[in-house]
Amino acid sequence: MKTAAAIVVGCSTGGFDALKVLLGGLDPALPQPLLVCCHTGSETVELLCELLGRISPLPVVTAAERHAVRGSHVHLAPTGYHLLVESDRRFALSTDPRVNHSRPSIDVLFASAAMVWRETLIGVVLTGASADGAEGLRLVRRAGGCAIVQSPLGAQVPVMPQAALDRAGADYCVPLDDIPPLLNRLCLP
Repeated sequence: MKTAAAIVVGCSTGGFDALKVLLGGLDPALPQPLLVCCHTGSETVELLCELLGRISPLPVVTAAERHAVRGSHVHLAPTGYHLLVESDRRFALSTDPRVNHSRPSIDVLFASAAMVWRETLIGVVLTGASADGAEGLRLVRRAGGCAIVQSPLGAQVPVMPQAALDRAGADYCVPLDDIPPLLNRLCLP
């Protein structure tokens, strides 16, 4: 894999706790943007941004229509919208039908990011109770990107990481605690 340009992360049930571990372990010098799709079931992601912002060494913001993807930031998909990345590396929001019963959908985010960053993208699938993310991770790998999957054995809910492994495989399948140092190693010079 070439030097990483961006990281996409997907999670569902148990995702808040997993994101606390993942973001809390990142190096503050990480230059890549992180684009996160977490099925929250809540009305907005503002509270999630605030809570994760207390833990993350990087600013945590809600992705907004036509805003540029910013390095060294964590961008959360807003509730009720699919989050896509356009070729000019700006966000697009969509109210298209749900994918895998979800909007935002991890598959939609991963697929659009894979088209933009190709072999410089890292896809990360964490705990969750659906198969959302499995096809998106397959597309990340097909574009030449790197796939990291939380080991289903330690996941709060193993369905999502297991579905990702079954559909896409992984370059790394590791316990949650090992993902932040792995990302730091892959992303920092």
